Amino acid sequence: MSISTISNPILIGFAGGSGAGKTTLVSSVQKRLGDHRAAIFSLDWYYKDINFQKSNNRKSVNFDHPESLDIDLIKTHIDELKSTRFIDAPCYNFATHTRQGRTRRITTKDIILVEGILLLALDIIQPLIDIKIFIDAPSDIRFIRRLIRDVKERDRTIESVTMQYLKTTRPMHIEWVEPSKKHADLIVSGEDNIENLTKTLVTEIEKTLKQRPYNVTQNS
Repeated sequence: MSISTISNPILIGFAGGSGAGKTTLVSSVQKRLGDHRAAIFSLDWYYKDINFQKSNNRKSVNFDHPESLDIDLIKTHIDELKSTRFIDAPCYNFATHTRQGRTRRITTKDIILVEGILLLALDIIQPLIDIKIFIDAPSDIRFIRRLIRDVKERDRTIESVTMQYLKTTRPMHIEWVEPSKKHADLIVSGEDNIENLTKTLVTEIEKTLKQRPYNVTQNS
């Protein structure tokens, strides 16, 4: 008999407001753990396609509400990864708010880093996460980061980003994101030094991995 691999992947969840630093932290953690050990799963991939809507109604869509996400598909794909199977995740275009025709193949690794604004606010998703981390950051910092990102990467105007923040992002953060902090196992600051924070989190992840059960396989 020989020990082979972890019986099921461990899911580490990263939640927090838009601009808190989730994507940056997750990328840093994955880099430190190694691509061969850790995969990234983002809820941003699962926004519903609004291509079917009339163009003059698109501006009214609330992308900060849980209903904007394809929650059933999120759960299905997380279940697949937890069962050590691969998935073909959707690719979302934030400039057009539509799903692209291609998908991205995600294979199960020992560690799945799951990130999303509403991750801990989704009742059928957050219980699936083994370690829940909430990244906290002041509202002004989050808004400035979001503004810079959307103008630079998503072809948005300063006015449109500001209006969306005031109309939906801020109210939904107060209603959904901030209260979801109560589900977190660990709350960290999005203003902390990224290298130090990464080192601390990876140390905790490694400790948890050592306590996980392993598959035992029969040598042939």
